[in-house]
Amino acid sequence: MKTSFFFLVASFCLQMYQPTDACSCAMSHPQDAYCHADIVIRAKVVGKKLLNDGPFGTLRYTIKQMKMYKGFDKMQHVQYIYTHDSESMCGVKFDINKYQYLITGRVHDDKVYTGLCNFNERWERLSLAQKKGINHRYQLGCNCRIKPCYYLPCFVTSKNECLWTDMLSHFGYPGYQSRNYACIQQKEGYCSWYRGMTTRDKVTINTTDP
Repeated sequence: MKTSFFFLVASFCLQMYQPTDACSCAMSHPQDAYCHADIVIRAKVVGKKLLNDGPFGTLRYTIKQMKMYKGFDKMQHVQYIYTHDSESMCGVKFDINKYQYLITGRVHDDKVYTGLCNFNERWERLSLAQKKGINHRYQLGCNCRIKPCYYLPCFVTSKNECLWTDMLSHFGYPGYQSRNYACIQQKEGYCSWYRGMTTRDKVTINTTDP
């Protein structure tokens, strides 16, 4: 049980979302955040309570769940979201009774935990492509690997990889690929970037673009 708990704490910092000075997270495409999460929901945060149940305080947010996109096998409905009370420990801060959020997290002992290294964003700030990805497209690419490119030259090394180049062309997060593309598995196991915004703007491109 202790091993699984420490794995859960460590997993907070495996995925990226706005790291602080003390909370360091690897940059992650929203599709990776979706695929590695146990729970993906849209919800409004309606309350919070500080729990002192360990060496560090824990915030328990009460939410009103609007929609569940992933996690039906874990639980049918989420009422509470748990996180560290300190941002230095990767705790995330939600505004109360203001916005709807996309929230991703991990399940441990029937509780949903999230943090700065998970993908949590105000719903209105997501692009149309990201919303479509969360609804169905990202799931189609969970067998694909999004390979970050931090400096040139960089290449894909297997047919199931999509080369992610936001770090080269965009100083900050999220970048163009993160906001507009999903890495989808095609025929014969090949993965490629896909953008399907409208009927006139549906194009499948190769693994090195955009």
